[in-house]
Amino acid sequence: MQTGLDQPLGDRALSKLKWRCRRGLLENDLLIERFFEKHEAQLTARQAQAMGVLMEMADNDLLDLLLRRKEPEGEADTSDIRELLGLLRP
Repeated sequence: MQTGLDQPLGDRALSKLKWRCRRGLLENDLLIERFFEKHEAQLTARQAQAMGVLMEMADNDLLDLLLRRKEPEGEADTSDIRELLGLLRP
């Protein structure tokens, strides 16, 4: 049985998430765009929450995570975020 967080993201929520994910660094935008191309149809509310935490980060910190230069720390060090990074990373 799926919980509310495991339900697929609706069209409106997906659109808002995509808008929220626009970044200042082209490298981040390209990686995030590729992620949405591959995974947007299966995104869950849980993954959207994890993406929201990542989008709170500064662009350079996010890029370091995406390129595996560092691993999540503090509030970003959760299983949901690590799972999402697995999908985001090239």
